[in-house]
Parts: sequence; structure tokens; C-alpha cells
Amino acid sequence: MAHALDRHVALIGFMGAGKSTLGAEIAQRLGRRLVDLDREIAQTARQTVPELFEQRGEAEFRVLEAHATIEVLEHERPAVLALGGGAVETPRIRRALREQALTVWVDVDPATAWGRVGGGGRPLARDEESFRGLYERRRPLYEECADVTASEAEAVVLAAAGIVVEEGSVARLAELVPAGEVEVLADATVLGLHGPPLEAPVHALRAGEEAKSFGAVERIWRELRLDRNGIIVAFGGGCTTDAAGFAAAAFLRGIRWVAVPTTLVGQVDAAIGGKTAVNLPEGKNLIGAFHWPEVSVIDPGLLATLPEAERRAGMAEVVKAGLLTGEPFWELPEVELVRRCAAYKAAVCLRDPFERGERAVLNLGHTFAHALETAAGYAGVSHGEAVALGLLAALRLSGLDTAPVEETLSPERVRVNRDAAWAALARDKKAREGKPRLVLLEAPGKPAIGVERPEAEVRAALNDLIAE
Repeated sequence: MAHALDRHVALIGFMGAGKSTLGAEIAQRLGRRLVDLDREIAQTARQTVPELFEQRGEAEFRVLEAHATIEVLEHERPAVLALGGGAVETPRIRRALREQALTVWVDVDPATAWGRVGGGGRPLARDEESFRGLYERRRPLYEECADVTASEAEAVVLAAAGIVVEEGSVARLAELVPAGEVEVLADATVLGLHGPPLEAPVHALRAGEEAKSFGAVERIWRELRLDRNGIIVAFGGGCTTDAAGFAAAAFLRGIRWVAVPTTLVGQVDAAIGGKTAVNLPEGKNLIGAFHWPEVSVIDPGLLATLPEAERRAGMAEVVKAGLLTGEPFWELPEVELVRRCAAYKAAVCLRDPFERGERAVLNLGHTFAHALETAAGYAGVSHGEAVALGLLAALRLSGLDTAPVEETLSPERVRVNRDAAWAALARDKKAREGKPRLVLLEAPGKPAIGVERPEAEVRAALNDLIAE
């Protein structure tokens, strides 16, 4: 299963599965057009589907259906398609789905389907026995076409982003990684805890921000023996996936990669959405590329070995996502909060894959955080500590209650050079003409992008994060 960044999301399934309703929710989350094929055909023919069946017969309807479906799959920008229950019986449609779409089987129990549509005027739903027989006849075709089976929007969003969230998934990593020669880039500490995730050459990276340097990435480039069909598998925290993703983006002008995040920061944030980067002394993440992983394999079971300090660091990203959605994700059980945060970020990134607009909301608190990390020389201030403080500053500038940050994260001021922190903040990627542009909140769940505040206010907010 690879991401659907440049592909359609097609929903298949039997009558009464709820494809149109689910498709509308998915389209809204992904920012795409919903194409309900039965509705499109009826509008074009100026007849209802029952009328088409009655006057032209099923065979001609299938010809119209194939033409309309393939026209969308091959000539429209990526959309969400809700296909009719019998569309998979047409070989041309099955071939087109394999080539053009992430295909989601929305399965339904035949008894439930009959209760929803039986006797309602559908030409193939007039008799329950034949209705059930039709389901059994089509079931193998649904199974053949499906990349994933899902019945709720969150699962489809995760699948569309190429994300597997499943305890124990790292044990079946070999079947989740696309075909091709593989080399592993792994955090040395993680290797000591879990061992290599695959039988493949392994390159060890130092833990933390030291992995995100040109020296570290250059060494990897010189050691790699992959060709253009090769795949880098990143096994570690957010710094490892950042470095490995950037290495993959530039090596041979771009090869595929797979993210296997082992920290909470990585699982809820860093390994999702394709932003990869390394640091410069002048600023964090100043050199990078958008290069989406083919798959992100998120195994919450790996968090069992996570030190408490790393867990708190990850919770800062969880609180950020909760503030952006207006939902207290930080109160959820661990597996659920990982899933919810991953799905939220995936949806934002799929709507704006190259950060040309809405995706900037994910920088809430990070302008201040990156400034503190840079001023500390990427040592002595962890990313989680810095993000917690950055969220505190963002809430203060937004005039909102800081309790979610203070009670959940308990941030403490850090000792860094104030002038160095301000210089880094002014050079932030989002700054314009040296003026910081911030992400703030009008209210929980209502972010505002590109907010400019007087320099004195921003400096004061930054200074409040730094110990005397």
C-alpha cells in the first residue's frame, strides 16, 4: 500500500454499503471533489439508474458506467470516487483502478445491505435471495480490487497517506515495504533496543539532532549501494526519519523510502507528510525537500521502550494537534491518540502536500521552538521541551488559556542566548523581510496563519521562555 498523493481514492462495495455518504466525508477531509458515478451517469443520461436499467438493459448501463469511470480515473485530477456496486464486474474498470487509484472496499453484511436498500426500487435489489447471491458473486472481485478494506473516514485518510497504524506491524515490515532492494538507516540506540527491522544492510545514525547534519547525511550517501529502484527504510525517531527522507530525496535525484518511526514525536508528527530536512548552524531545517514516504509503518508497541523524557517530548506534538483541532487528544489512550493525531496530520498534508497554504498551521509553536533549539546549538534543549515552550508563547500571544500546555507538559524556561534566539527566529523559514510570521489561534480549533505582531510583543514572548 503506497500513498495516494497523486492518485484517486476509489470506494467500491455492494449496494447499501454507504459509499456515497462515506465518500462525501473523505472528500471533505482530503479537500477533493467527490464523484458519485451513479449520479454522474444519471445526470449525463438525464435518466435515473432504474430507468436506464429498464429501458436500455444492464449491458448498456455497464458500457456507460465503464466510460464514465475511466474518463474520471484517467483524465481528472485526483478525486474521491464512489463506484456503483457492480462496477468491479467490468474488466476495464478493474484494470483502471489498479493503475490509477487507491481502491478501498467498503464492505457490508448482506443482511444490513438488504435492510437499507431491499425493495426500494433498485433493479438488482428486488428479491433477497438473488440479492444475497449477487453479493457472493461480486465478493471475490471486491477482494481482488481492494488495496484496503475500511468503513470509516479516518481509516481511509490514513490509507490515502500510506500510513499503517497497528501494534505489531513492525514484525511484518517485510510485507509492507514495496518491492525493491532495501537498505536501512537506523538510530544506533534503537538498533540496540530492537535490532534491525529487516534482513538488509544497515547504516547506523547517531541519536537526536546529530543525525540531521550534512556530515551525517554525506556519509550515508557515500555508503549507499542502491540503484534508482532502491528503497531506504528509516528506523528511528523524528531526526532519523528527517535525515533518511532527505537522503532519499537527493540520492540519485530521488529514490523511494519508508518511514518506521519509533518515538511518539515520529509517530504523531515527524514521519508523516513528507517534509524532510537537515539543520544548519544558523537555523533548524533550513535545507530540505518535500519527499513523501511510500509507506509509514507506525507500531505503537515500539513506544514501550521509550524513556519518559522522550514520551513528554512527543506529548508536545499531541497537545499541538489537540489545540489545532479543538479536541483534547492528550486525554486519549496511547494507541488512540497516535491514530487520531496521525490521521489529523495526514489529512492536512494531503490537502496541502507542499505547504502552500493550510499546512502551515502545523507550525503552531514551532517558530519559537526552532529559535530556542538553534540558540542552544541543538544540544541541551530537546525538541519536545522547545515545542512545549513554543506552544506556551503562541497561546499567550493568542490571548488563550495556557492550562492545556502547563498542566500536560509542565514546560520550564531554558537557558539560551537571547540575541541568538531572536536572530534564529527572524531567520525562520516563514519570516518575511526579517519579520516573523506566526501561527496563532483565534480559539481552540481555529488557527490563524501568517500573523504578524509588533516586534516588541514577539521579543517579549520569546524572552519569557528564557531563563535569566
